[in-house]
Amino acid sequence: MDCPIHLDDNPLIAGELEPVPTASAEDLSWAVVKMRAVERIIVNELLIAAYQAASSPHSIRALKSDLEAFDAWCRRHNRIALPTTPETVADYLDARAEQGSKPASLGRYKASIAKIHLLLDLKDPTPAPLVKLRLQAICRRLGTAQKQARSLRFKGPVRNIERDEPRGLNVRALLESYAEDLPGLRDRALLSAGYDTGLRASELVAIEVAHIIEAIDPEARLLSIPRSKGDQEGEGATAYFSPRTVRAIAAWLEAAGIESGPVFRRVIVRRYKAKAAVRGRSIDSISGRESWDLRKTLSKRAVPARVEYDVGKGAFHPASIGPIYRAMIQRAFDAGALPDLTKDDMTRSLKGISAHSTRVGLNQDLFTSGEHLAGIMDALRWKSPRMPLAYNRNLAAEQGAAGRLIAKTG
Repeated sequence: MDCPIHLDDNPLIAGELEPVPTASAEDLSWAVVKMRAVERIIVNELLIAAYQAASSPHSIRALKSDLEAFDAWCRRHNRIALPTTPETVADYLDARAEQGSKPASLGRYKASIAKIHLLLDLKDPTPAPLVKLRLQAICRRLGTAQKQARSLRFKGPVRNIERDEPRGLNVRALLESYAEDLPGLRDRALLSAGYDTGLRASELVAIEVAHIIEAIDPEARLLSIPRSKGDQEGEGATAYFSPRTVRAIAAWLEAAGIESGPVFRRVIVRRYKAKAAVRGRSIDSISGRESWDLRKTLSKRAVPARVEYDVGKGAFHPASIGPIYRAMIQRAFDAGALPDLTKDDMTRSLKGISAHSTRVGLNQDLFTSGEHLAGIMDALRWKSPRMPLAYNRNLAAEQGAAGRLIAKTG
């Protein structure tokens, strides 16, 4: 029989502390309350609120989503979600793997189950040998390599970014074939800024006008990054905006009338068709079978086609960036700006393009330019060398010792 989970209205001594009122914390508490439990569990709202204050909104949403998915599976299979057992966790991870979840995602699901048990002061089932061994078996079967976003390099797949001509899918062609309207100005600025900084989607849409500051080069600018995925405590970082990006952002801000607040915003486009002139009718021509309206006697001037734009007040959603990049690529291809790509190439390319593509592309361009790993990690604010090395794995094989030798013998 299921037992209720209760919110503790006063987890500490009365009057000492008050819970921090946040919608995200309340949502997480409610998600926990709804989970299937085998015993009476008290939810410490102060602890949930403290966790929310110490975590990013993205982390809170991910945990809530993972808990809801785990609880739904437990209910379908008559399992107990709180406190759960190592057998249940292992079976759940197996089930998600069969549904197509990758090892990296399974690791996140396992961590979410562990986190909620920690927050509820319950025994964590995830360190059990059964869970570890079953997860290792899944990784052995599926492999641990993560699917990588297709890179958007400035000149495409070239050896020398300074001397070689652009080829294939490349950022320069996209920047030169942008749509000459308000959304086009925004998209060009977005892509240019995304490549220059290698920012993640959530970091890119968080850019505000006040974050753009002067640089030593009068034509360039620096970007102050108050917070990022790898900097949850807000130590801050700085990135570089090239003169190309500075010009693109300035053109977008001026056209959109933006002086402060978020730089990249949603643009609603309203298109009105042209209307031909209408000659007024004489009163005698209006028959008795028509509705009587004196406005029929008035002439109407021709109205030309027009486009109106409505620029939003807040930043647009990070999920919008991937579709914008894909639309820019399709536009450039249709305009003939990517001449060495076939339709089949386009189909394959578009499937792999995401908001992360500029980050991968900058990472690879830095590698081919001869930058050391430490410099690449600093430029893209990596805390660990694992991801930059993974992004450069294919390039390393091609430009490493064996690749250089075999290229000479070919």
